[in-house]
Amino acid sequence: MLMSIMRIYRENGALLTMRSIYNRVVRRLFNYCIERKLSGAENISVKPNAVISGLSHISIGKNFIAGDYLKLEAVTRFRDQVFTPRIVIKDNVSINDFVHIGATSYIEIGNNVLMASKIFISDHNHGLYRGEQQARPGTPPAERPLTDDQHVIIGDNVWLGEFVSVLPGSVIGAGAIIGSNSVVSGVIPPETIAVGAPARAVKLFNHDTLQWENIPKKSGSL
Repeated sequence: MLMSIMRIYRENGALLTMRSIYNRVVRRLFNYCIERKLSGAENISVKPNAVISGLSHISIGKNFIAGDYLKLEAVTRFRDQVFTPRIVIKDNVSINDFVHIGATSYIEIGNNVLMASKIFISDHNHGLYRGEQQARPGTPPAERPLTDDQHVIIGDNVWLGEFVSVLPGSVIGAGAIIGSNSVVSGVIPPETIAVGAPARAVKLFNHDTLQWENIPKKSGSL
């Protein structure tokens, strides 16, 4: 009985070793192909379960790390619409699992940005909900035209927490921290901590005291 268990262990160990080697080879080949196609990419780590589209419209800097199931989309066509999007990811960006980034216009992610898991970043909507010719509720959302008139800018040294959403037109200043489950839909000042839906800055870094200090609530606010 003991010999049988040892034999099974050795066989499973060999199987796991072969599988590990295979996964490592596939991953390196996958990353090599991406580096060859992406502008500026060097020393990247992207897993083969990633979904990446519009490579010619994406540029990635040095030392890019992504977790499982990255979805990175530069959308060039939707139904009869044609777009010329741009996604710019700078150096030393680290992304965890299940992050979805989609652009029809322009998304920029600065140097040294850290993202947790299950984050959504988009510069577009299905349908227009401001100004003239707004989308109508009777039109299925999947059939509404995509917008392409807004950008998303994420500054250097930004940290996005778990389940954060960054919506079209958002600007996150350098050094800002966005708390988990927050929804960014506007401008977040640099070197602040922002939370909520919509996200609002609640703390600001004080360079004199070297501490994150509460931002006083405006008079009359809840």
